[in-house]
Amino acid sequence: MSENIRISSQLLGYELQYRVYRPERITADLRLPLLFVTDGQWYLEYGNMKQVLDREIAAGHIRPLIAVFVDSRNPDNLSENRRLKEFFCNVDYAGFFARELVPRVSKDWPVSSRREDRVIMGLSFGAVNAACFGLMLNNIFAGVAMQSPANDQHLDVLRDLYKKEDRKPVRIFLSFGTQKEDNIAAGRRFKRTLAAKGYDLTYREVDEGHNWKNWGPLIDDALRTFFVPQED
Repeated sequence: MSENIRISSQLLGYELQYRVYRPERITADLRLPLLFVTDGQWYLEYGNMKQVLDREIAAGHIRPLIAVFVDSRNPDNLSENRRLKEFFCNVDYAGFFARELVPRVSKDWPVSSRREDRVIMGLSFGAVNAACFGLMLNNIFAGVAMQSPANDQHLDVLRDLYKKEDRKPVRIFLSFGTQKEDNIAAGRRFKRTLAAKGYDLTYREVDEGHNWKNWGPLIDDALRTFFVPQED
């Protein structure tokens, strides 16, 4: 894992930070698939995602990849979390990814330039952001991983957006806990809409609520959805 790396966004008008995971024993001439994870600080701290990546790559379950963990907090004041204004189909935040962050990472790290090798991932409100990127940035991302997009009202808006829009060229991983606080009824409606539109959809339910007992054990499922090793 890298240390925190700062980037000054002209579109957003402030600085953000992120950390980059790279697997061991890779060379600069490789062009690895690229995963962006919003709320990256939580995935690292509570989801132990570095360890999950190490384990899945070492076992051959997924291809080696570069993962970018984007911190939603103000790097100068970590008690200020900007996710509520960034994540709900924010045009400037999408532009930050498309025009600033993805080009910066692509310049600095040995990553593939193919959209088919890029995935956006998030949980809760970050999963709403991933859903938005599936509509707004499908020219950048071919994979969308959503863990428990919340809440009921946001899910109904997303369902309407996906129903009205033509099917986009993205693969989707979607998961929910079956306990009531994880918005399972609205989640199942969203899942049915995606299936009816013909999306390439991987769907999981677990007997948990809106918490890390739900999200943590499904990280490897999401990774295996998008990063299956390629046959020689």
